[in-house]
Amino acid sequence: MIFRKLPGVSASGMGLRLSQKFVFLLFLSGLVTLCFGALFFLPDSVRLKRIFLSKTESQPVTVGSENDVREHLKKGAKDPEHLRGITSAKGETSTKLKALSRKPSVTNEAKTDKKDAGGEALEDMMLSSSKTESASKDEKVTSSSNQGANTDTSFDYNKFKKCLLKPPLGIEHGKPSDPQTLQRREKVKEMMKFAWDNYKSFAWGKNELRPLTRNGHIGNMFGGLRGASIVDSLDTLYIMGLMDEYNDAKEWVETSLDLNSMFKRKVMVLGEKLLPAFNTPTGIPRGVINLGSGTSWSWGWASAGSSILAEFGTLHLEFVHLSELSNNGIYTEKVMNIRKLLNKIEKPHGLYPNFLSPVSGNWVQHHVSIGGLGDSFYEYLIKSYLMSDKTDEEAKKMYYSALEAIEANLVQKSPGGLTYMAEWRGGILDHKMGHLACFSGGMVVIGADDGAPEKRQHYLDLAAEITHTCHESYSRSATKLGPEAFRFDGGAEATATRLSDRYYILRPEVIESYMYMWRLTHDPKYREWGWEAVEALEQHCRVEAGFSGIRDVYAQTVSHDNMQQSFFLSETLKYLYLLFSDDDLLPLEDWVFNTEAHPLPVVRKSCLQG
Repeated sequence: MIFRKLPGVSASGMGLRLSQKFVFLLFLSGLVTLCFGALFFLPDSVRLKRIFLSKTESQPVTVGSENDVREHLKKGAKDPEHLRGITSAKGETSTKLKALSRKPSVTNEAKTDKKDAGGEALEDMMLSSSKTESASKDEKVTSSSNQGANTDTSFDYNKFKKCLLKPPLGIEHGKPSDPQTLQRREKVKEMMKFAWDNYKSFAWGKNELRPLTRNGHIGNMFGGLRGASIVDSLDTLYIMGLMDEYNDAKEWVETSLDLNSMFKRKVMVLGEKLLPAFNTPTGIPRGVINLGSGTSWSWGWASAGSSILAEFGTLHLEFVHLSELSNNGIYTEKVMNIRKLLNKIEKPHGLYPNFLSPVSGNWVQHHVSIGGLGDSFYEYLIKSYLMSDKTDEEAKKMYYSALEAIEANLVQKSPGGLTYMAEWRGGILDHKMGHLACFSGGMVVIGADDGAPEKRQHYLDLAAEITHTCHESYSRSATKLGPEAFRFDGGAEATATRLSDRYYILRPEVIESYMYMWRLTHDPKYREWGWEAVEALEQHCRVEAGFSGIRDVYAQTVSHDNMQQSFFLSETLKYLYLLFSDDDLLPLEDWVFNTEAHPLPVVRKSCLQG
């Protein structure tokens, strides 16, 4: 979820990948998945779980430690150290991009006469909302009873289906023809069922499972929100065809999720309650909001009351989707105002620092990271362009300009030939890359086909090199799982040199890049690397009652952290399942995955308005 994406989370408090998106957004994403064809995104690290406090827990929770912050950023905050390329015998890198036709327009004819697999369930899931991830760091959030909201919407499911280029679940649910690949996919499905069944048996209604002690975990990071693993797993269960489990999850959301009434209504109510966070002099939202009073504030640990790039910069997909569902342009207007400000202010060396004042609109620190605190902002630029059916030229321009600055200032080559993304602190490089930054291999490859023609092969090579480096961080450990962060100084190459960086909390970023690299190049090594990860997870993270993170990836005898993160279900296992599926399961021509791996549809306005 959104909070989990911060780098540097302690092994005990492991993981918030701070894509830095609003916790609320995380939830919205989940709802989207359930209501929008099981395709939504729930933020894990940036998932603003705190915002959904249950009525029984209305006490504000104060968060202010840096570790908490990192946890919130966990999902969106990805460390750049995993970006590494594949080198040939001659030391050169070259990856061929598999042709991917994203047609600019679609006719109004149905693409198939066959009813989509899942039929009713898919339509059911497509009735709801969008998510806004804004990794809020440790703070207080109070939930209040959600009043009814106007649920009128112009969303037309049948028209939406006609605008898809392909059936969402493929011809045969993405079933691969190769027996070995099918067997591997079935193994991933078994892992999901095992993780889910144990969550249901020992932690149902709680946020996450503690598999060693066989009980549930709520935690302050979720701000009182209940059932995070349920909401986060909805689309994964649906995509894998685990319909009994999906229906159980759906029923829980309908009857027990403390946001009032049905999915679409929940989404609209939540969306409206997030809007007061934008009431600042600049329109840049603050990191935390009390859903009852509408009062918002910045994280206590954020420099000088600033807002976080990966929080306010990772709302675009969800808010645009919410406008489509609600027929209310206010959500798109809010995120476009953010973009307008970012375009106006000066950027040091073309880079976007991680901290921005919501009052003055000025950068607070010149700390730049492609991992925690910054990561998903860049991801959402290229994905905004793709989700707009390649009509959002402003997002495209911002993305390639940012990528050019990143290459000029952050991308480095180690003495051993590994490509990585360093962090930038006022002009001084810190030669560290975090697991969270390993998403960037996938980010670069999905944008390679739309860059300047003369740079397309370069982007493919860069994506391959980054992904190779992240794979090296796995292969150089005793467990074949990667550390939270790894360094490239003092003689180190893609290895963690600090004890506090040696843990693994079931993170998905490296596998995410494997999936995208496979989809766009069909190089078989990515499936092999994915299978290596499956074997390592089975050997070191699987316990009697679920899956657990480990405290030291370099130790021969592992010590488990007793936490089955919700993003393991929503992201890690989903990306593995897609890696071993045919490309027509959630085809990239029609779907864009948000930072929490929840799919959102490409918006083809010419078709929808036709």
